Amino acid sequence: MVLTEQTTERPEVRGVRRLSRPDPASRGRGGQRFLLVGLILASVYSLFPVWWLIVAATKDRTALYQSNGLWFSGWHLWDNLEQVFTYQDGIFLRWTANSFLYAGVGSLGGTLIALATGYGLARFEFPGRNLIFACVVGSFLIPIALLTLPLYLLFSALGMVDTPWAMLIPCLINPFSVYLAKVYTEATIPYELLEAARIDGAGELRIFFSIVLRMMTTGGATVFLLAFVNTWNAFFLPLTVLRGKENWTLNLGLYNWTGTRLESGIDLTGLVLTGALLSIVPMAIMMVAMRRYWRTGVTLGALK
Repeated sequence: MVLTEQTTERPEVRGVRRLSRPDPASRGRGGQRFLLVGLILASVYSLFPVWWLIVAATKDRTALYQSNGLWFSGWHLWDNLEQVFTYQDGIFLRWTANSFLYAGVGSLGGTLIALATGYGLARFEFPGRNLIFACVVGSFLIPIALLTLPLYLLFSALGMVDTPWAMLIPCLINPFSVYLAKVYTEATIPYELLEAARIDGAGELRIFFSIVLRMMTTGGATVFLLAFVNTWNAFFLPLTVLRGKENWTLNLGLYNWTGTRLESGIDLTGLVLTGALLSIVPMAIMMVAMRRYWRTGVTLGALK
């Protein structure tokens, strides 16, 4: 009796094409192309208003209304800058200084308070901690526009309306910054490091300023930048609590120039557009300056 060896290969059928498995590399390239197209569209959408603003700031009044809005027509940028800096005895520079005061000092103090509060909520056990954190999370869900009128009534009772304190005090308290600081502390500051510092005899203030703040550089830079941009672009709060032109912010001053055409018939559109272009320069510089802190934080996380 002869045993024949069975083969495992399946016979090929004529007219039937065997399906090939898709190449994972080709699928990855397709996803990369889709992501690249999406990033390009998002970049164009984000940079389009900036491009229009740059083009508009280089035109005189006639070209601003009669030429193509997306391309240059003459070069009058230096004349527009001179008019912005000299109009109304150079009050634009005063508004710029006020914006730097409110956004810079307020954001710096608010960042320090937020980091300390977030660190305390993340690394200290005390009664009511969860309730306090729940109140923090619930409070940053309330829009700032709803708090403008209560803040005005409070500052009016304290005699702080039309003073820098009416802008600085709200900047010092930012629940969302506290939330970010708490989350970053939990991911960055280990309990073992704090216990080792306490065993070595370091006090809580020394631990916070010498160890915690240095390890939270990336989180602190993020909190500061978000607070700076939020305060720099604030409108409803300064509109409510600031009355005199000497205390106005850039946004409030440019808004006043926009309404001048309706009140006195003087067209200041060119000055408004040039001033708006100048107002975004500090935020761009701030973004570039903060990059090294984020790069340092990423490198630190990789070394860990």
